[in-house]
Amino acid sequence: MKPRVLFVSRRVETPLPEGERRKWDAIREQIDFRILAAGNPDGAEFPLFPEPPVLAGPAYYAALPVRIARELRRFRPQAVLAQGAHETAAALAARKLAGIDTAVIADVHGDFRAPTRLYGSRLRGTLSVVADRTARTALRRADGIRTVTGYTTALVRELGLEPADEFPAYMDFASFLQSPPALLPERPQALFVGVLERYKNVDGLAAAWRGVAASVPDARLRVVGTGALAEAVERLVAEVPDVEWTRRLSQPDVACALDESTCLVLPSRSEGMGRVVVEAFCRGRAVVGSRVGGIPDLVEDGVNGLLVDPDDVAGLAAALRRVLTDPGLADRLGRAAHASAELWTMAPDEFARRIRSLVEQVAGLE
Repeated sequence: MKPRVLFVSRRVETPLPEGERRKWDAIREQIDFRILAAGNPDGAEFPLFPEPPVLAGPAYYAALPVRIARELRRFRPQAVLAQGAHETAAALAARKLAGIDTAVIADVHGDFRAPTRLYGSRLRGTLSVVADRTARTALRRADGIRTVTGYTTALVRELGLEPADEFPAYMDFASFLQSPPALLPERPQALFVGVLERYKNVDGLAAAWRGVAASVPDARLRVVGTGALAEAVERLVAEVPDVEWTRRLSQPDVACALDESTCLVLPSRSEGMGRVVVEAFCRGRAVVGSRVGGIPDLVEDGVNGLLVDPDDVAGLAAALRRVLTDPGLADRLGRAAHASAELWTMAPDEFARRIRSLVEQVAGLE
């Protein structure tokens, strides 16, 4: 008999991208499940609810325990898999509210301290003390924890806890593996893909690129993403030549953007697994990244990329200059990056089996 699982996530994109659909189709073969998340409920295949436009974050988390409790009563799952420490706290509260003995599994993808410090407005930072205490308590009370990299495992162990399992998040790389990597472009270009938020260090990249542009006049920077720091990118585009900003790209278009670039730059102040790093690896592109979070789990300094400290603007500029002005170095790092990709790719059916095994272990269904 398939175990019944309620997945709780912050947000789900609908309609599902093809890769996500393959993942959930594979999970459906192993698990009877429902998903509870914010998103556009029109035409969705699972329960979604729209976020209110004002105080969306606090309102979402305030309502979440009641919403989860309602699903617990309706669906009677044997486990809740909550993506994030604060979602785990809501699931634990919901379990008590519903009076149902359901195992709660925390799915830890990154630093639980980052959301109130490096996401959204600075006003959000005033919630840090309460949010941190809530997250730590939730992880300690969860029935099991799953981590995705050595970095997230270390975060959990700092709390004196041991994960039930560690395996990468499922990521669909079909668009990035359909053809061999392209040759490096003749004109050097760095590519950034991600949300324009403080945790991605977009402001640091903008400052570093001004130095790169001054010393490597033929270099280009392409930025892909939207977010709270869009104004910093707008200023960079207006003031520095050869900077291009694209708000959104499909996965096939991201693959093309990587082919047109010499390297990916990911200067984050906090990062979980870093999907875009593996995407760059699939296309044979080196990564200039920061030495934080899960990035060093993927990027080996001097082997498949270059690592710098996240607050070292001069160091970031120097690393970018090295890769953009030395085709031999870019090629060597890119070839090693391509060889690294297979370490982080997982087929949908294998991912689904790992999820089922995790649930059965924690919920005592083995």
